[in-house]
Amino acid sequence: QVQLVESGGGLVQPGGSLRLSCVASGTIFSIFAMGWYRQAPGKQRELVATITTSGTSNYIDSVKGRFTISGDNAKNTVYLQMNNLKPEDTALYYCYADRIQTFWAGKLVSSDYWGQGTRVTVSS
Repeated sequence: QVQLVESGGGLVQPGGSLRLSCVASGTIFSIFAMGWYRQAPGKQRELVATITTSGTSNYIDSVKGRFTISGDNAKNTVYLQMNNLKPEDTALYYCYADRIQTFWAGKLVSSDYWGQGTRVTVSS
């Protein structure tokens, strides 16, 4: 059974920083990519940033230059360093893992997984 556990959310003033972490646990053979989505109240969930295990990263335009995604493949962990936070960054942030391969009944199976979310509030 694979689980994604996020940490690092909280309340921060505009211009402040937070670092989110997400660990994928379980019997994992490989992961294609991990990333972060967010959902603000009354809005649809949106992709914030992703990174493949080969190191290719992508960001939405609104966070470029402020957020940095990184990963530790040996620890099945992804991080999101968020600097110069703005009130519009307030949301529930979800960790996402793309194509985690695990062994099931002697075969490799692939599934996507979501974390439970960690809340980020940017307010003075």
